[in-house]
Amino acid sequence: MTPRTIPVEDFDIVVFGATGDLAQRKLLPALFHRDIQGQIPEGARIIGSSRRPMTKQEFRAFAEAAIEVYVAKDERQKVLTKRFVERLDYVAAEPGKNDGWGELAKLLKPREDQVRVFYLAVGPDLFGPISERLGKHGLVTEKSRVVVEKPLGKDLRSAR
Repeated sequence: MTPRTIPVEDFDIVVFGATGDLAQRKLLPALFHRDIQGQIPEGARIIGSSRRPMTKQEFRAFAEAAIEVYVAKDERQKVLTKRFVERLDYVAAEPGKNDGWGELAKLLKPREDQVRVFYLAVGPDLFGPISERLGKHGLVTEKSRVVVEKPLGKDLRSAR
């Protein structure tokens, strides 16, 4: 059976917790792999967000370093890495406060008709505050999706 790429429409994915260990070791390399496999359309954007103040260029360097460390050397090519990191943007936002959320809204506003994926690579204690801010700042559309990465709780008892 020959693998095939199913085309998808342009989208924006906002990765909350984008400077954390999970994003560095798993998410950014996985998104890079999807890009080199042709599964991320030309107009798609990947927007990192975390509490850490960082410029777009600093986040791109962070992502490039993650690819350098966590992607096999034979899968990396400068031109593909460059294409991937040029898709990246960054907004520092505080989950429990309004800091940074206006900037994120401004970044997403011109593309309200596109699919939006909010990827929560954060601790479970931040799911609620981030979701509240998404609603409060009008970032949720009919095409929005929320992906929860972390397990709920530390064991079966706390998950329940």
